[in-house]
Amino acid sequence: MLRVAVPNKGSLSEAASEMLAEAGYRQRRDGGRELVLVDPDNDIEFFFLRPRDIAVYVGQGTLDVGITGRDLLLDAEVEAEELLGLGFAASTFRFAGPVGDFDTVEQLEGKRLATSYDGLLRGYLAERGINAKVVRLDGAVESSVRLGVADAIADVVETGTTLKAAGMEIFGEPILLSESVLIGRKGEKNPAADVLIRRLQGVLVARQYVLMDYDIRKELVEKAAALTPGLESPTVSPLRDSDWVAVRSMVPKKETNRIMDELYDLGARAILVSSIHACRI
Repeated sequence: MLRVAVPNKGSLSEAASEMLAEAGYRQRRDGGRELVLVDPDNDIEFFFLRPRDIAVYVGQGTLDVGITGRDLLLDAEVEAEELLGLGFAASTFRFAGPVGDFDTVEQLEGKRLATSYDGLLRGYLAERGINAKVVRLDGAVESSVRLGVADAIADVVETGTTLKAAGMEIFGEPILLSESVLIGRKGEKNPAADVLIRRLQGVLVARQYVLMDYDIRKELVEKAAALTPGLESPTVSPLRDSDWVAVRSMVPKKETNRIMDELYDLGARAILVSSIHACRI
């Protein structure tokens, strides 16, 4: 039985459970507080844990795979690795300091840096040969400079409003672009996890693509196919009127309306779009 760690709370929890449910797995119902949930139909067992702890359990081999943030994986400094990006809970880690004090990361040499992700930050600094003191804090990192604990900070940055209110500004390149990820123990191949990975990949594709059907004259098929190439090739079927064919193809969801407009201008008619609920690529 495959043992899978799932976040029990926070920004990762609801989205992770929703994705697993879309992939066909049993999940906790609304308000459910189960710590362990068995899905016998899929031979899988889910353990609901603190997001920060998931990389530790997977890295030690206690659990087979888990869903956590890329930032939490790197911060844990354990023997676990990313298997698949899941596309939700995106965040950006940046350096920030008092307005006008810093322009480049190299200026952090010998400085004090406050962060809630000390493992992640130490690894980043070590890769760049920067010697700085890392001060670990559990929250309110942006207050550390004003309170004299640090010279600059490394933290998640969204709008930057909080930093501006604290008299700080972003500098340097992003430390990390993070998102939710499926992780496994480093260097280990787990055949039991292959089905889970394929199902999650299917959910990702289903969320990013739609099916587009349309009718078009035969002599325009090549031009239409250039607009809707699909993943491999569009499906082209004959119609009762031999001068026309029906075309079906997967297209990126975010480009749906633009492609429909261009197909219509080309001469396509009866253009229909359908959602994809599940797939295997």
